[in-house]
Amino acid sequence: MNTISNKTYSATPSTIEKKWVLIDAEDQSLGRVSSEIASILRGKNKPEFTPHMDAGDNVVVINAEKVKLTGKKMTDKEYFRHTGYPGGEKFTTAKEMMEKDPTSLVMMAVKGMLPKTKLGRQLLTNLRVYAGPVHPHSAQQPEIKEI
Repeated sequence: MNTISNKTYSATPSTIEKKWVLIDAEDQSLGRVSSEIASILRGKNKPEFTPHMDAGDNVVVINAEKVKLTGKKMTDKEYFRHTGYPGGEKFTTAKEMMEKDPTSLVMMAVKGMLPKTKLGRQLLTNLRVYAGPVHPHSAQQPEIKEI
């Protein structure tokens, strides 16, 4: 009889260990830093990754106002939203979004890289983005992650 188990491992809420991770977005490309954040939120960087569970870490992003966009994306990239009324299309450039709320660019980029389900919305609550270098989560002793 074979002693090797062929069972697939599946994490449970009691076996998941969540840590805090600090990411400095200064002089980082928006897409590259966002994909790394999405991977950490999802838990794909852990060996006990389970697709249907929130196994990821809490992520704190600082210096979101200093994130870089390559080429002419700052003026040419447009974000679309709709008011719900006929003819209610609204377009905003990346530059306008940075002036109004610098954290929204990072939030929207990460949100687009997460699943479009209840799990994706739950994972987004584990993300905290701050425009400057100061954040109120020092008590959680976040581990600094270099990208």
